[in-house]
Amino acid sequence: MPISFTRENSLFRLTTKNTLYAFDIVKGKLIHRYYGKKAGAVVKTFADEPGDVWSFAPYAKEGEVYFSLDTQPLEYSCFGSGDFRTTALRIKNGAGNSVTGFDYVSHKIRKGRVEIPNIPCGRADERTQTLDITLRDTASGCELHLYYTVFYDCDVISRYASVTNKSGGDVVIEKWMSLALDLPGHNYDVVSLAGAHCFERVFNERTPVFRGNLSMCSRRGASSHQMNPFMAVCDRKADENHGDVYGFNFVYSGSFLNEVEGDQTGKTRVQVGLGEENFNYRLKDGETVFAPEAVMTYSAKGFGPMSRNFHHFTNDHIVPEKAKERRPVVLNSWEAFYFDIDENIMVDFAAAAAECGMDMVIMDDGWFGARVNDKAGLGDWYVNRNRFKEGLAPYVERVKNTGVKFGIWVEPEMANPDSDLFRAHPEWCIRCPERPMSYSRSQYVLDMANPEVIEYLKGMFEETFRGVPIDYFKWDMNRHISEPGSMYLGAEDQGSMEYRYMQGVYSLFKWFRETYPDAMIENCSGGGGRYDLAMMAVCSQIWTSDNTNARTRTLIQYSSMLAYPASVMSCHVSNPHGNMHELDLKYKVAVNGVLGYEFNVLKTPEEVKEEIRRQVREYRTFDRVITDGEYYRLSSPYESDVSAYYFELGDQILLSAIHTNGKAVIGRKKPCTKLAVRTADANATYRDTRTGMTVTGEQLKKGIEIGEFAPDESGWDAKLWHFVKE
Repeated sequence: MPISFTRENSLFRLTTKNTLYAFDIVKGKLIHRYYGKKAGAVVKTFADEPGDVWSFAPYAKEGEVYFSLDTQPLEYSCFGSGDFRTTALRIKNGAGNSVTGFDYVSHKIRKGRVEIPNIPCGRADERTQTLDITLRDTASGCELHLYYTVFYDCDVISRYASVTNKSGGDVVIEKWMSLALDLPGHNYDVVSLAGAHCFERVFNERTPVFRGNLSMCSRRGASSHQMNPFMAVCDRKADENHGDVYGFNFVYSGSFLNEVEGDQTGKTRVQVGLGEENFNYRLKDGETVFAPEAVMTYSAKGFGPMSRNFHHFTNDHIVPEKAKERRPVVLNSWEAFYFDIDENIMVDFAAAAAECGMDMVIMDDGWFGARVNDKAGLGDWYVNRNRFKEGLAPYVERVKNTGVKFGIWVEPEMANPDSDLFRAHPEWCIRCPERPMSYSRSQYVLDMANPEVIEYLKGMFEETFRGVPIDYFKWDMNRHISEPGSMYLGAEDQGSMEYRYMQGVYSLFKWFRETYPDAMIENCSGGGGRYDLAMMAVCSQIWTSDNTNARTRTLIQYSSMLAYPASVMSCHVSNPHGNMHELDLKYKVAVNGVLGYEFNVLKTPEEVKEEIRRQVREYRTFDRVITDGEYYRLSSPYESDVSAYYFELGDQILLSAIHTNGKAVIGRKKPCTKLAVRTADANATYRDTRTGMTVTGEQLKKGIEIGEFAPDESGWDAKLWHFVKE
């Protein structure tokens, strides 16, 4: 069984295919004992026996100087109860103080999982079990449930929590983390995926753990381009195939906090959750609230297995089942026309897309309201009759008659100041009384915590899209939250606005999926600004970055795959301009994920169209290898002159090598001349479908020579092999 409890020593054991997680109950507290290899021994891995006393460490009773919460490896730490390290939960009680302390009451082992209301979480399967532990704080009158859900085959354990107020009055949750883990030692590095708009998720920094607190967070109301919720804690010599690596992530799309702290006793505390700066929740008597789900995995063999664990978890338990159907190759209108679209241009665009073998045309921004630039019209979700005289339904029928499916761009969470919506309901935007409203990208953020706003949007979209056969929505979100306040919520509830905002967003996503069950949703937030597990749970895929330059995308896509699978990564070939080398490079970079295109096909030379037709045909021979296969990194563009990786599915291997002009991003150039496909069948023969070359599996395992690149003037080139076992 994945979860067991031994009453004699009060020991909980949570097992996955390759890992073991264990903790016990001591003096009513949950004490962490072990997380690592399944074969590891569960012992008291930290000093907590008589003779080990730390000065100034508080203890509960006289004579119990050997048991202090300040030195114990805790499963979940509470503020003000004697643990001076960063804490997971702080609740202000009716007496006005924030001292928080929960003790074990009981537990249940549940089949499946406990669902989190109005927030996405991992789907259970037949092997999923959940440990539900009840704890109580008699002083605050609150009940805490800690949930541990085991996803056995993925080597993933998730952590989440709920608090129920039974005090008879209001309490306030001032800080809340979903996951807390105390690890032995300080000899770790922390890896995160920080970045910026158009340069998201950079995997080129390792920060040593030190005695102090390292925090990585978003305060933007979105998981953000600037800091992704993923992080890893690894031993300092860990690499792709060696060393201990602990991976963490958060199934949430709003502001978050990741913390890593080295303490005085030589332990390292890791926490993931909502934090405190952008979260403050008044909990009424009798009310229950849930923290979002955080997930963790462990690898004893480096970053590679950690990534594959998270890829399996995302594909098997996060991505909607319908999204696992074959993804369409799309042509998006944005970089072709920007706002300058109308019915006739888009029908011609669709016909040209069909001629190139593509599956779908996406009509991006510019189809609604007064939206002829980015200054007006957001929030007015009715068709622009100057551009689409008969409305959407006849136009979409014309598009589909060309032989392609139809997708459309929306940005439900935003409004321009110059819009009918804002003029009628300025109070529906996020704002604080007596404070000016900041502009960003010429728009404001709608208050999705307000049910009236959600109902307005449902009504507008339902009316506009009635009778329109839409196959795909591109859902954008193009600014972050400033002046976080809600005219709908009372003064006592303002601190929970961002949390309620995300609940409103998820509810609207749910409505879209239920109202248009056959339509895909691609998430976008200025590109990859909400590239997180919760968005992957409500969408089919995510626009990886607004930056479609192949050279930058090589770095962004390589880093994204550290935590997220290729199946969710939307990758477009953009603006080839007739340069065949550039077109080839962009294609070989884009097949790292879900292939699409983004350029004006109406002004494209015939030789480019013919090459695109060939690319699409070829992609269809191995697209399932990319979306469904196992992914292995071979050479990092941050450390080498080559970015190299491969996907493997059954008898197929797709191997890529991208020459990056000979300069490693972080300055440690390591020439790469051989690519070793370690998982190849040594007794088989493989044929490359692109060249007809044959090679033995033994040769692949030892490493094949990359050969000479033919870089352009920028020093970039790419190679691709599609090996099929004969």
